[in-house]
Amino acid sequence: MTGTIKRLVTDRGFGFLKADDGRELFFHRSGLSGISIYDLVEGDPVTFEEEVSVKGPRAKTVRLIVPTAA
Repeated sequence: MTGTIKRLVTDRGFGFLKADDGRELFFHRSGLSGISIYDLVEGDPVTFEEEVSVKGPRAKTVRLIVPTAA
């Protein structure tokens, strides 16, 4: 799935992203793949997988989408 970073709370290690289908999902820094929470800024495009947690859906394996050179 793809989406964009909507809100970051870097000092607490989590944030929210908006999936391309309009849903908002929580993510924790432990769900990041190959990046640090400090590498992210609001509006960054990302790919992710969705999982179900006790508090509802959340994103895991969150990765930045790096633009390709033309």
